[in-house]
Amino acid sequence: MISPAFTAMSRSSASSLAIISQMRYRSLGATGLRVSEIGFGAWGIGGNSKGAIAYGSTNDEESSRALRRAFDEGVTFFDTADFYGFGHSEELIGAAFAGLRSQVVIATKVGMLDAQGVQDFSPAYIRRAAELSLRRLGTDYIDLYQLHSPPVGLLEENDGILGCMEALQREGNIRAFGMSARNPNEALTAVKKLGIKCVQVNFNLLDQRALENGLFEMCLEHSVGVIVRTPLCFGFLSGKYAPSDEFGPTDHRNRWNPAQRAKWAGAYRLFASVLCSDPEQTPAQFALRFCLSFPAVSTVIPGMLTPAHVEENIRASDFDSLLDSERSAIMSIYREQGFFVDS
Repeated sequence: MISPAFTAMSRSSASSLAIISQMRYRSLGATGLRVSEIGFGAWGIGGNSKGAIAYGSTNDEESSRALRRAFDEGVTFFDTADFYGFGHSEELIGAAFAGLRSQVVIATKVGMLDAQGVQDFSPAYIRRAAELSLRRLGTDYIDLYQLHSPPVGLLEENDGILGCMEALQREGNIRAFGMSARNPNEALTAVKKLGIKCVQVNFNLLDQRALENGLFEMCLEHSVGVIVRTPLCFGFLSGKYAPSDEFGPTDHRNRWNPAQRAKWAGAYRLFASVLCSDPEQTPAQFALRFCLSFPAVSTVIPGMLTPAHVEENIRASDFDSLLDSERSAIMSIYREQGFFVDS
């Protein structure tokens, strides 16, 4: 287990030019895993391998530099999936941390077959997929194995799925398992009815459903790990996109309603009155701080494609949590605004 005293300063591989963040660490619920509160979301680095769609084309050398820069700055949690670049993201992570396996916590996912939503959660497929993920990652164990957006009703009807995950854990192939939920309501059901000990959900300034439905409260009460994905709302909370921006054909955001993209691109400005209380932070760092201000949250996993993304995002761990008054102001803005556009 990674020591809570572990800091970026202990990295012998860190460059003398590194920023050296004061990364903080949290327990991933009762899984026994301890993770950096800023994790590395590795969907994007999967790129367009084998026709995959993510955030457009990537450069593997730059992706590898981003992974190692994150490690040098104290990031220990790396979240990927066999679906990301159809295995390419896993391969990059495996290569980046060869010889460093015990110093990182690797989470991957199973069950998603294509961008059209075809899935397979049969025990036979899960076992075969786990073998392939282990091979691509260059390891003999996965720290956290997650079901990738399964219909929660399927898990209720077919106890063989969770039984397979439990068997993989007993056999030592995985250390813990959880669920990357389709939405916070399904995550809540998984925790209440199925006893899932770690959930991954969307949560950010513009999507606070996990607060509204009581998921965070339930997870905190029952020591369930919470991984927050999309903490920057697909990059829009970075403040680096204009409402009129277009995206390339291999960027999944290109498929969205243009009105939704425009609304999200300008939404960060609505929180300027709270953001200006600490002018040293960027909009992205402020957005990450908001997510990390909730005790139920174990880690946030912003997508990072370049060392520059890493350098900005990891600095969010240098700031203190938002005050209760600041969180209240943010939640009031959220309730007053409508951040989702009907399709």
